[in-house]
Amino acid sequence: MNWQSLYTTQRTGGAERDSSNPDPVRNSFIRDYDRIIFSSAFRRLQNKTQVFPLPGAIFVHNRLTHSLEVASVGRSLGKTVGERIAAANMDKGESFVEFYRHELASVIASACLAHDIGNPPFGHSGEDAIRTFFKELQGDDRKLIHDTLTPNQLKDLELFEGNSNALRTLTHNFNEPVPGGYRLTFTTLASLVKYPCASSEGFNKRTGLIATKKSGYFDSEKATYEKIASKLGIPRKEGYETVYARHPFVYLTEAADDICYRVIDLEDAHRLHIVSTDTFMSLFLPFFDNETGKYTNRDYITRTLADINDPNQKVQYVRARWIGLMTEKLADVFMAHEAELLAGTLEKDLLKCLPEAEHRLIEDINKFSYQNIYNYRSVAEIEIAGYNVIGGLLKEFVHAALNPHLTRSAKLLKLVSAQFPVVGDRSCIYQDVQSLVDFIAGMTDLYAIDLYRKITGITIPEIR
Repeated sequence: MNWQSLYTTQRTGGAERDSSNPDPVRNSFIRDYDRIIFSSAFRRLQNKTQVFPLPGAIFVHNRLTHSLEVASVGRSLGKTVGERIAAANMDKGESFVEFYRHELASVIASACLAHDIGNPPFGHSGEDAIRTFFKELQGDDRKLIHDTLTPNQLKDLELFEGNSNALRTLTHNFNEPVPGGYRLTFTTLASLVKYPCASSEGFNKRTGLIATKKSGYFDSEKATYEKIASKLGIPRKEGYETVYARHPFVYLTEAADDICYRVIDLEDAHRLHIVSTDTFMSLFLPFFDNETGKYTNRDYITRTLADINDPNQKVQYVRARWIGLMTEKLADVFMAHEAELLAGTLEKDLLKCLPEAEHRLIEDINKFSYQNIYNYRSVAEIEIAGYNVIGGLLKEFVHAALNPHLTRSAKLLKLVSAQFPVVGDRSCIYQDVQSLVDFIAGMTDLYAIDLYRKITGITIPEIR
């Protein structure tokens, strides 16, 4: 790969060439950002769990506020790295320098904005609920699905992945006549696909390839990703049919997410009185021990903290300083690994490329968060409830799609938005089941709970 071939203005659903953009104000990549932020799928993230489901009166991050913050950090990473690439390649021409100096920031911000757009309700427990439902399906419904779907299509369901669903959400036209979904640029979409492989070869950490940690596209979007990879010169990994090297920009999108959730989840836990101020400081202040910058050395930060009264403001101050510090460090790491990135051989994320001392501090945060936040009792209780809601909805709607002749099935399928067509034909089972997964995965937490209560008779809906 080379920096010149890794970007294009060509869009899904468009002509087989770079798209001309007559707008003198918004370049093609700013338009990507605008299309995402004004979409209904993005708006629904405001009522999807980040870590703490349905937190009540205390405001903590949801998927939407998290995505906006990740986009902000991603823009900074893109700007920093883009300036360095442009400065080192001034001989590559005006359009090259223009893209890296001014437009890469918008690409990374757009990819960050959309990185969670395919996640179902109730966080990762929603993904687990979808996987478990299809793995544990019994009876005639199981036989019908297993007899009809290809092995890869079956894995798309049994190993359902929010990252793959993000690409589908952005590129599938659903029930509209115009192809290409949101018609985003190939550049933005490639910057989003963290695990560029199909389900059949994904979820395999033994390969040592970062691409096969999970999956990045469903069988239904295989041709779309292949077209993107071909246009941008992303090579397929030798010895694999569906596994590709990562696009270098993906590392920046991932880094922005990694920076944000590690500190923001702890900030939210502090606001909910799950984590003390002293504990928060003990996890993040050591990053500044060896810093010599005027505003990043430990002494300066400690003196500043002494002048802040509110514990929440103390945490916010350290969070801001830490994000700034990590943004600079990971931009440095990105450029230090330029050769591996272009060769498609960097098989770990940028955080893991930090010096050993800093990497150990990151691992301390990971361990503490897993033990004290992600497994916090009330979080687990609500996740289990969400797990049952998602599984219950799938049970009702998938059975209806596979048995459309039943009276109850016909009534249930009328509740599915026309955006997600269910044909009811045995030759379209994969498409029908995917439509129902699209429908349920796109729900907000509260809508999923409300619909589940209504169709199971827990709540009797009013006539409207």
